[in-house]
Amino acid sequence: MAHRLPPWPAVPPAHGSVVLRAFTDHDVHLAVELATDPYVPLIGSLPANPTKRQALAWTRRQRRRHSQGVGFSFAIADAESGTAVGAIGLWPGNPPGRATAGYSVSPAHRGRGAARDALAALTAFAWSLPTLRRVELYIEPWNEASIRVAEACGYLREGLLHGHQEIGGVRRNMLVFAAERP
Repeated sequence: MAHRLPPWPAVPPAHGSVVLRAFTDHDVHLAVELATDPYVPLIGSLPANPTKRQALAWTRRQRRRHSQGVGFSFAIADAESGTAVGAIGLWPGNPPGRATAGYSVSPAHRGRGAARDALAALTAFAWSLPTLRRVELYIEPWNEASIRVAEACGYLREGLLHGHQEIGGVRRNMLVFAAERP
C-alpha cells in the first residue's frame, strides 16, 4: 500500500561510523555481498547469487521505494569512504503513526557496529517525521546479533508472535521490539 511520505531527507541521517544515503548504481557490490548470506534472499527481493544485472535491478528498486510511497530505503555507508556496507529501511504502517524497520549488513562488514549505528541513525530520522510515534522491529528468536542491535538502540522487547511471518516457505516466530517517540 502506497503512503504519502514526507520528502527524502536533505541531510542524510548519520551516526557514529555510518551515514544513511540513497542507493546508487555503484552499490551493485553490496547486493552481491548481501546475497552471500543465505538468509537475505529469503526475506526480500534480492535473489540468491544475483547476476550483475539482477544486483543492479535490486539497487534501483531500493532507490524507487520512496517515490513509490512504500518507505525509505537507505544504503548504510561507511562515513569515511562512502562505501555501502548494508541496507536499512523504514516502512510506514497501518495504523498511521507506526512504521517497521529492517536492516542487513554485508557479512564482510558485520561485528563492527555498522548495524547499531545505522539503526540509531534511522531511529533519529524516524523521530524527525512529525506523524510517526512508533517504530517496530520483527526479529527471529535465533538472531542474537540483531537482538543486541535492537537493545543497544533502546528498542524494548514486547513479546513473541507465533507463526507471524512466512520466510522461505515456513511460518516463523518473531520477537517484537519497539521504540516509542521520546
